[in-house]
Amino acid sequence: MSDVVTHYSSGNLLERLEAALKSDGVDPRHPDLAGLAPYDHFHGRGLEATREMADALKIAATDHVLDVGSGIGGPARYLADRFGCQVTGIDLTAEFCEVARHLNGLLGFDGKVGFEQGDALRMPFTDATFDGAYSMNVSMNIADKAALYREIRRVLKPGAWLVLSEIAKGAGAPMDYPTPWARTAQTSFLATQDETVRALQAAGFEIVQSRDTLQQVHDFGARSRALVDRGEKPPHRAVQLMHADVAPQAMANTARGLKEGRIIPIEILARKRT
Repeated sequence: MSDVVTHYSSGNLLERLEAALKSDGVDPRHPDLAGLAPYDHFHGRGLEATREMADALKIAATDHVLDVGSGIGGPARYLADRFGCQVTGIDLTAEFCEVARHLNGLLGFDGKVGFEQGDALRMPFTDATFDGAYSMNVSMNIADKAALYREIRRVLKPGAWLVLSEIAKGAGAPMDYPTPWARTAQTSFLATQDETVRALQAAGFEIVQSRDTLQQVHDFGARSRALVDRGEKPPHRAVQLMHADVAPQAMANTARGLKEGRIIPIEILARKRT
């Protein structure tokens, strides 16, 4: 666990975020959701992937949604703003939670979005608390995925939905490291799409949809490169923010992994069996 936290936490994340916002012409004391979006959606395709996930869900204003691996809170604030629902995030990295709470205060989300520092395998929530849950690019750091899925199921209400957006193991050679989710293979635990489906079913979930999003990733990459070629900034800059020292190599390794079939981005929609 400590190696995972070390990978994500440098101790000066807020300062680097404020500097990045200033560079974008955004006042870090008065940011908005759009200004933060390139940085606070720390998963593949960023805000685009969050929006696609939300498009596929029916969330009521009365719902309470769980974000497993909430980072600095971009998806949680997006869902709360779009649907008026309550969102609670949990993340292992204390610095992420601190920055997420700070941003909540600046944006006025304290009453709708909250963040808990903790372990996703032992969440501090009572049984059947949440109407739905999602986890975006998180389980790659968790070896005991069966325990993760059982714990998510425990805190969901009967019939509640779960969305997993993850990087799955492909048929190609093992990954080169670092990557955005791990500096070494010792903290990377990839499963295939089929293994993920079977583990969810064994934990008590019914699979509604399972798909790979490789084409969407390729399309997003092409649009991002076109922006950079025009002298503009890419729409997703969270990897550079979080991993400034290793970001270029991590992104290159990921791009090669996708091209060579070493990894496959997947999205699974499931429901807790009643």
